[in-house]
Amino acid sequence: MEVMRVLHMNKGNGETSYAKNSTVQSNIISLGRRVMDEALKKLMMRNSEISSIGIADLGCSSGPNSLLSISNIIDTIHNLCADLERPVPELTVSLNDLPSNDFNYIFASLPEFYDRINNNKESLGFCRGGGESCFVSAVPGSFYGRLFPRRSLHFVHSSSSLHWLSQVPCREAEKEDRAITADLDNMGKIYISKTSPKSAHKAYALQFQTDFLVFLRSRSEELVPGGRMVLSFLGRSSLDPTTEESCYQWELLAQALMSMAKEGIIEEEKIDAFNAPYYAASSEELKMVIEKEGSFSIDRLEISPVDWEGGSICEESYDLVVRSKPEALASGRRVANTIRAVVEPMLEPTFGENVMDELFERYAKIVGEYFYVSSPRYAIVIVSLVRTG
Repeated sequence: MEVMRVLHMNKGNGETSYAKNSTVQSNIISLGRRVMDEALKKLMMRNSEISSIGIADLGCSSGPNSLLSISNIIDTIHNLCADLERPVPELTVSLNDLPSNDFNYIFASLPEFYDRINNNKESLGFCRGGGESCFVSAVPGSFYGRLFPRRSLHFVHSSSSLHWLSQVPCREAEKEDRAITADLDNMGKIYISKTSPKSAHKAYALQFQTDFLVFLRSRSEELVPGGRMVLSFLGRSSLDPTTEESCYQWELLAQALMSMAKEGIIEEEKIDAFNAPYYAASSEELKMVIEKEGSFSIDRLEISPVDWEGGSICEESYDLVVRSKPEALASGRRVANTIRAVVEPMLEPTFGENVMDELFERYAKIVGEYFYVSSPRYAIVIVSLVRTG
């Protein structure tokens, strides 16, 4: 699988588009708002004379969330400047995603975006004007590598992106006394599960560690000393990578695929060959890579549970939630649409566009039945980092 080509959300405004099915990602952005505001306040307090701030949002995607994080960042900076009675610095804003992202959607949204930030500035007592104080550009490319000039950024944000890997993991195999890479022996699954071989678990963990190390090294070159990063993504609270919170959405999707294989609609060999370029990391794994890279210190690290529809969870009562069968099936359909908007472009090259409707109809039913007997959740990792030195 060529991840650079297929890792993009469903485009447009149709019923299965990311624009219509990105509430979970929006809620994750909101979940990280407090940590982001705290990091920006510390950045502004440390740089009292700063006249220009370089900001990057990595994995901005498209749709209604594409400018949400940047809007929140700019609003916070404006509010801090008003509280500190300081002029608003120039803001150089870079929106990054893979080249396959629908950047045209974002460009079409910029006039309304500028009007909104101008109105917010004016309401805080600053002179109106957005074009001359906020400069927005797009930077296509993988964040698993350099994207920006050295020491050009002060603040980096990324939400719902770093659980995606740069490539599908490969396992090491022995052949004629030398190590080679080989496909994972992960039969009947599309991600690691409790029945996956240990070699698959190891390959996924190693790929995440390799990718995250490259990510940190790249950002360490691009951020100024004292610069900040706030990252939020799907992870896990357990050391076990096969817990429900880290993999069960993939497990149920594999069940839907296998049901179609049993009926001869798709080939089982294609399921065996497909592995999602995804990894839900634990806090221990994050800390290990951050310490190994050595350019960042952790200011804050939190793990927050959300349900599969993106809602916040009250730990004391969530497992006691009882859904009627119609409510559970409706939840299943919403979750299926959310997952489809994200993973359909990855699945189509292997299984074919013509089976997608049938696949996600089955997936919606399976997820709905699971909601009827369980209360599934994700674990959202939120980490705030400081560039040392």
